[in-house]
Amino acid sequence: MTEALKAPARVGLPALGLLALACAAMVIVHIAVGAKPIAFTTVAQALVAPDPTQFDHAVVRNLRLPRALFAATVGAALAVAGALMQGITRNPLAAPGVLGLTMGASFAVVIGGSLAGLTQVAFVPPLAAGGALFAALLVWAIARAVPGGLTVLTLLLAGAAVSTFLGALITLSQLLDAQNYERLRGWLVGTLSGRSMTVFWVVLPWLAAALAGALLIARQITVMAMGEDVATALGLRTGWLRFWALAIVVTLTACAVALAGPLGFIGLVVPHAVRLIVGSDYRWIIPCALLAGATYLLGVDTLARILIAPREIATGILTAMLGAPLFIWLVWSRA
Repeated sequence: MTEALKAPARVGLPALGLLALACAAMVIVHIAVGAKPIAFTTVAQALVAPDPTQFDHAVVRNLRLPRALFAATVGAALAVAGALMQGITRNPLAAPGVLGLTMGASFAVVIGGSLAGLTQVAFVPPLAAGGALFAALLVWAIARAVPGGLTVLTLLLAGAAVSTFLGALITLSQLLDAQNYERLRGWLVGTLSGRSMTVFWVVLPWLAAALAGALLIARQITVMAMGEDVATALGLRTGWLRFWALAIVVTLTACAVALAGPLGFIGLVVPHAVRLIVGSDYRWIIPCALLAGATYLLGVDTLARILIAPREIATGILTAMLGAPLFIWLVWSRA
């Protein structure tokens, strides 16, 4: 068995443990800081033994804890989706946002609400999933059709083209439907502010199933990342693996978009950083990306709330500002 298949427990286990501690600590920090700082001891009391008569406890339980759950969940989903895409395509630049899935999910939610009146929370996840799948298939078809075939460059160009086109259609839809624009204005930028727990409980079963599926196929993704010939020689059914991986990526992206709108570059930044630490074994990359993604978005959302307090920066703006330079560096380094 090759080295890439030998679980690097001496690196992976400590990394997983440290990331778990960092994620737990970041949850506490995320809850404690804000326009009105809350003492860490008060946060702990509110989480362990809440007192409904205490104002700070009510703020923690009803406002800040739900937002922390949203941030951790969305970060984990996008990071794992990015890791899977990079493993399947053997392309470190692959990510739901870069290849158009995020914009496809957003487009379907906007059009479903504007043209079909599907504004209820229950419709958001399936609409987002359908849009993400449509965008993925469209990007793949365009990249295959252009001269030179399916390459890293054609995927990136097709993803950029599809994202730009769908973004333009979203803008046109909002101009023609002012009511829908007001309803989705903050969500389309990517925000964790004022989100309802109702949508969280709607997507949670799908999200949990997709994350479990990602962990179950982690070993096969490691083999696939070695190359098509190696995977086939080892008896891997690459077609089925791509199908299931795409289904998981679409589900994770749809859940993330339903919860927070389009947040860019998390699926690009986090898996790349994790791979530098734990190597190429996806049995470690995926669980570490899950925790690292949650920690990363908790940290970014904390900054979004305090940089210009008492006002907030939309979380999607800050993820783009932080992720875009790394994306440029990755493209430059591969060139």
